[in-house]
Amino acid sequence: MTNFLTLFLTQLKSVSTASERYLLVYMIMVLIIITSLVIVFFVVFQKRKNKLLLDRIRQQQAFEEEITKAQTEIQEQTLKNIGWELHDNVGQLLAFASMQLSILKMQVSDDVKEKFKDTSEALKESLKEVRSLSKSLNNEVVLNIGFEKSINNELDRLKKMKFASATLEVKGEKVEFNNRKDEIIIFRIIQEFLSNSVKYSEAKHLKIKLQYEPDYLKIIASDDGKGFNINNVEKGSGLLNMESRAALINAQLNLVSKPEKGVQLTLEYPFKVT
Repeated sequence: MTNFLTLFLTQLKSVSTASERYLLVYMIMVLIIITSLVIVFFVVFQKRKNKLLLDRIRQQQAFEEEITKAQTEIQEQTLKNIGWELHDNVGQLLAFASMQLSILKMQVSDDVKEKFKDTSEALKESLKEVRSLSKSLNNEVVLNIGFEKSINNELDRLKKMKFASATLEVKGEKVEFNNRKDEIIIFRIIQEFLSNSVKYSEAKHLKIKLQYEPDYLKIIASDDGKGFNINNVEKGSGLLNMESRAALINAQLNLVSKPEKGVQLTLEYPFKVT
């Protein structure tokens, strides 16, 4: 700008007549105005462009959120249907088989009755397992019995299956969820973690900790299994499901694992979204 003014003054001094000076000043002013308009146009154009890009990003995010919601609702409905099928159909078949076995047991001699004992016990345990599983798959049942009770039931069910211990620890003063659907989503995330522990971890102990803070709920789920190298493992549907569900409720999810060090899932769910 200084160089421009210097050049302008030099040109002004070199002009001999007043009319030429006025003409030069006029040309310089026109040039300044045109330059200013170009700059203003460029700034406005950039702002409009940035706004369009932001709108497009928001639209994409909203679209992806709607897709995730739809997928979650479909999954919940599928789980509910499976729960009904287990309770109404499979449960009834097992109950019928148990009843028939009891009738048959009464018609045989005492030395044969003892052989029916293990089979009868296995059928009874299977019936209990099916009914327990059907409840954990039905979101209406989960909401009815409550978030913490549902987790406890799930841990009790898994403990009977294969684990030496499966415990729930609760700290802090309980805060009610503003949106009860979020309870279901968090419960499904925990369920997914526990399911992966059953299938892959070879763990003996499971632990879930609920820590209530005034503004958020911190959940730590861990097992003492064989773990894995989290930097090398390919994301499967289980981890992707957990991440998408966490994003849906604005929760921060972090998974930590090392070979022979087990797996730990940390989830921070804000009670109020700012």
